Amino acid sequence: MKKFVAPILALAMSTSAVFAGGPVVVEEEPVVEAASPRSGWIVPVIIGLVVICAVACGNDDDPE
Repeated sequence: MKKFVAPILALAMSTSAVFAGGPVVVEEEPVVEAASPRSGWIVPVIIGLVVICAVACGNDDDPE
């Protein structure tokens, strides 16, 4: 009887140790990156147009 029960008991003990912790689920955290502004070129263009307009439309009033 001992020859029959000993291997079964050893198998039962080893399989329960294998599944003792349960499954390990590793979730990766999403990487958050700052988005580059799409309107980064608009402000310099507007300032450049204002400067060009100021130079072109400058004080051209001649005293009479």
